Amino acid sequence: MKTHAAIGEDALAARQAFLQGIPIFAGLTSAALMEIVSVAEEAVFKKGDIIVKEGEPGNRMFIIGSGSVEIFKYLGQTRETVLAVLGPCDFLGEMSIIDCVTRSASVRAVEDTFLFALKGIDLYHLYQKHPDQYAIVILNIARDLSRRLRAIDAKFSAISH
Repeated sequence: MKTHAAIGEDALAARQAFLQGIPIFAGLTSAALMEIVSVAEEAVFKKGDIIVKEGEPGNRMFIIGSGSVEIFKYLGQTRETVLAVLGPCDFLGEMSIIDCVTRSASVRAVEDTFLFALKGIDLYHLYQKHPDQYAIVILNIARDLSRRLRAIDAKFSAISH
């Protein structure tokens, strides 16, 4: 993983424009969004790179800026199973922010991929400064998790009959 820390004013504006279009940040004030924009780290992964491994501790979530990733179980085993493929504007790793347990799946770059990373502490700082805005982010994450669970329920019921 290659990360980028310092960014210029133009890059900051581009980052803000991109992140304000991400559904989990919908409804945030400009000040709250800038809190997120200013702390988001950038990471670049090459095709085939493992971004996170199932079972390892997690303390950050990712938003896909470009490229795509596959979420899968059983890394390197004969029963390796792809659960989902995600692309630009999707996010992943949010469970490690919410429930503070080890990663439930692995993530691999399907192609060269650019990600924004947010640490749990970054969201905690948002909570300290703007608790109402933090609640919006958590509610938006919960809505997306609910949507994903409904999709899994539909797939499961389709294959069980």
